[in-house]
Amino acid sequence: MSNSKEAAKIAVEALKDKKAQDVKIIDIKNVTVIADYFIIASGTNKNQVQAMADNVEEMMGKAGFTPRQVEGYHAANWILMDYNDVIVHIFSEENRLFYDIERIWRDGVTVAEDEL
Repeated sequence: MSNSKEAAKIAVEALKDKKAQDVKIIDIKNVTVIADYFIIASGTNKNQVQAMADNVEEMMGKAGFTPRQVEGYHAANWILMDYNDVIVHIFSEENRLFYDIERIWRDGVTVAEDEL
């Protein structure tokens, strides 16, 4: 299993543990060099969005993955967690609709969780 696949799987599990909504996995490795996967999820409020980010950081850390950068944590409208080959986007529901990054990255391939 590739490191990026393993990291993506752990991130998805961490998000789901905190009841993330509408989790999407987009394989972007044939579209861009910035990462292999985008993981996109929504939370219903600021506390849930932050709890999801905390859980991703904790579970990824236990597996040996350290974020290169985390942005947006305090505002919790859109938290971006950069794990090199895996980038996790955690949105509030309103901001996810507004930014619609699934549409922007539609050239990527949506991956089912069981394909990781």
